[in-house]
Amino acid sequence: MICHAPAAPWHGAHRYRLRIYYEDTDAGGVVYHANYLRFAERARTEALRDAGVPHAEMTGQHGLMFMVRCIKLDYLRPVRLDDSLLVVTTTLRLGAATVDLRQRFVHPDEAQTNEDLAVLELRLACVRLADQRPVRIPPRWREALRAMGG
Repeated sequence: MICHAPAAPWHGAHRYRLRIYYEDTDAGGVVYHANYLRFAERARTEALRDAGVPHAEMTGQHGLMFMVRCIKLDYLRPVRLDDSLLVVTTTLRLGAATVDLRQRFVHPDEAQTNEDLAVLELRLACVRLADQRPVRIPPRWREALRAMGG
């Protein structure tokens, strides 16, 4: 994965807005590094929910889940207490049992610029709950992920 690639077009990208609270920051008032992972997870969950294919349905009906296979996070500019933040999720590559995503963290008023605050790239693997073995991504989830392509 690329550490920080140029911004891609946002054709089908999902946007998730959040606010930075005191609990999200470190002693210096800057977002604590690990909290970006939490924000990204929420944004991915909401992206699937908004597409009509929630995690709970995948788990309950198919006995499957997405598991993080690898992740890379590039911190570019600090995010501070009370900032509004937009997490933009885009599908980069869709395999049989994996999907590569990019999640850009931007201020909402800078969303269409290249002013990334942080960029996260990750690979998710679709696995069976019973044994964590890889399995093909179900068709509805595959279509939802494809629609988030850049």
